[in-house]
Amino acid sequence: MRTDIMKVDTRQLRNCLGHFATGVTVITTEVDGHPHGATVNSFTAVSLDPPLVLVSLDRRTKACGYLEDRPFTVNLLREPQDDVALHFAGKPRTEPVEWAHGEFGPRLPGSLAHVACSPWRSYDGGDHVLFLGRVEEFEFTGGDPLVFYLGEFRHLGTAFETVPWMESADCPSTLDFSWLRPVS
Repeated sequence: MRTDIMKVDTRQLRNCLGHFATGVTVITTEVDGHPHGATVNSFTAVSLDPPLVLVSLDRRTKACGYLEDRPFTVNLLREPQDDVALHFAGKPRTEPVEWAHGEFGPRLPGSLAHVACSPWRSYDGGDHVLFLGRVEEFEFTGGDPLVFYLGEFRHLGTAFETVPWMESADCPSTLDFSWLRPVS
């Protein structure tokens, strides 16, 4: 058993983790009849059967308190939506936010995609809470995602002509997703 636990410099750890490029999402939910949102880049797919996704929220935020046992929507932002990301990160823009309302709460029209979820589980994640949501409906369009890397929004860039994994069993195109239908 290791007894000489190394103290981690949280600022340096954050700088290190910033080298992982992520998409940018806004998690939305409804509280007392009003839509709320928070910009989050800690989002990932968890399972296809059942269909689950995970978002991680700082437990000190209002949004974290709002998500417990509530449906939520993950809005995947597209490249020109940096103003929307900043708005829900605490730098409000002057024009009002446009909302669309669905069966599972509010969402942001114009996003690259949205994934509406019912609450599944939540877990202690240290200074964050990990919320798993069961995917109930989703919709996606074409376009480029808003990307976050080293503390800045970035352009995705040109796609490679070939992807090495295309012939492997892990390639998404080889999997059967017919049981998971998009919203029409």
